[in-house]
Parts: sequence; C-alpha cells; structure tokens
Amino acid sequence: MHTTPSGLPEFDVNRPLPICGRWKETMPKQRDVNAYHIYMRARRLWHSNFEYLLSKDSLASVLRDVSTAAQLGDWGAQATLSDFYIHGLGHLEVNKTLEPDSFKAVEIYRAAVAAGQAWGFFNLGVAYEYGYGDLTMDTKIAWAYYLKAAELGSPEAQMALAQAYLEAKRWDAATLMQMCAYKQGHGPAAEALGMQAEVHRRYEEALRFYQDGVRFGNKDCANALWIFFDEGAWKGLSPEVQLERKVLGLIPDSARRKRYREIALALEVDPDLRFAQIDKFLPMPPAPLPAWRGIDDAVEPMSEAPPTY
Repeated sequence: MHTTPSGLPEFDVNRPLPICGRWKETMPKQRDVNAYHIYMRARRLWHSNFEYLLSKDSLASVLRDVSTAAQLGDWGAQATLSDFYIHGLGHLEVNKTLEPDSFKAVEIYRAAVAAGQAWGFFNLGVAYEYGYGDLTMDTKIAWAYYLKAAELGSPEAQMALAQAYLEAKRWDAATLMQMCAYKQGHGPAAEALGMQAEVHRRYEEALRFYQDGVRFGNKDCANALWIFFDEGAWKGLSPEVQLERKVLGLIPDSARRKRYREIALALEVDPDLRFAQIDKFLPMPPAPLPAWRGIDDAVEPMSEAPPTY
C-alpha cells in the first residue's frame, strides 16, 4: 500500500473547493538572462515548423540548447526537457534525436516539486496516475498531487479538478475551477467555457471566451470561431438557432472565417503565438473588419527580456 506524501491532503470531490491559486505568484520572480535566451532560441527553432519537417541537426540543436538552459536552472527549459523525455524528440528515422525516457522525466518532476513549482506537482501527479518512470500507478496519490498543483496555480491541474467536479455533477464547482484557469490565460479553459456557453445558446458569451482563447494562443478556439462563421456549418443549424443568431447579428462571414482559419493553421505549427491585437483586427460583430495583411498584424511581439511576474 502506498502512502500519500506528507503535507499533501487527499482530494475529495465532495469537499469545499481549493483556493484559486495563480502559478505566477508561486514561481521564481526572475529568470537568468543567459539561460532564458538559450532556451528561447531553442524553442523558436523547435516551433519554426512541424517537428517531422525539422532536420536531425535542427532537433539536435534544440535538445542541446534546452539541456544547457535546464542545467543553468531555467524552469521553462526543465519543463520542456521533461516533455522531451516523455515523448522523445524526432519521430522519423531521419530525424530521431532522443528516445523517450520516463525515468529521467520523473527526476525532473521531483526536482520541480522540491522547488515548490506547480507544474512539477501536476506532472508528478500524471506520472502516478499512469505509473511511469519508477512510480507505481496510484490514483489516490495522483489526485493529491493534482490538488496541490491546483492550489499552487497550475491551470492544467485546475482543469483536471474541474473535470472531476463535472463527473460528480458539481456544475458550479467545475465552472469556478475552469474560471481559475481561464483568468490565468489558459486556452483550454477558454475553450471549455466557450463550448458550455454555446451549448446553452449564450452565443455572445461563447464568442468572448473563444476570442480570449485565440488571444491566449489556443488553436481549438480559433477553429471554433472559423466554424462559427462558416457558411456550411450555418446550414447545418436548426431554423430556430439560425434565427437566434441572426437577431444577434452572428451570421456567416467568409472574411472572418478566413482570418480565424489562418490563425488556427499558424497555431498548429507554433503554439507559442499570442494574439494581443486580436480585437483590433478581428473585432466581434457587428463591428466592421479593418484591413488585414495577415496574422502578423495581430501577433504579439515576443519580448527579448526574461519575464518577471
């Protein structure tokens, strides 16, 4: 029998909700300039194209720089390196660079947990849930880690708890946890809230959530919006729903559809893109669309300075 680690209360879906933590408040306030620049150079190369189209030399450069930045203590590089160890790097014979090694990933998670970092608690919980690395599957321990991660502000953990509340039919609790993640700029939370609003025919609310999801760099929200304005999708709606949307001015719009589709395709390649100017270049109806030279109009420029919180 396994024992839940000291200091980690067990998760009980019937108990009061945990605090709505924010991960930026529990992470290091500054990042080493050199390590951060090495990491971001690697990350930009990694997301410059689909991974299967990158050469082995390119992926080797990515791995080398991420490993260097991780050794220098950059937590973003450490998290990315752990992801490489879980999934491998390069999935074709011509560019295979790193074989998966879940034992090394778990080592990185443990170090992050020791440093009190939310992403480490969440990922160690995943490792317990599925039993990889040197860990034996234990759902109870996994959920204790998810609970702690959520309290520390992990949006992924907050969404995991939200799903548990949904399954327990605690609808309000689930929405509150989704809002915790959404308020931190978590794209999947914006998508979930948008879908929920759309199902209940709160179309303007749904579009606001989807729009924020695009702002956060969520491909699925961009897809939801191009489908929303698509003529073919419109024809599949019931007359009642069509009328409701017409009253709100939410009718098919080929120009909006095209722009959101372009954004979705760009995010498919580079999920690091953020669209701070989305409301300027893709305002919600009935506002007219301004001129559009492409997604670069709406992309938020990436700062060269290490982030502080």
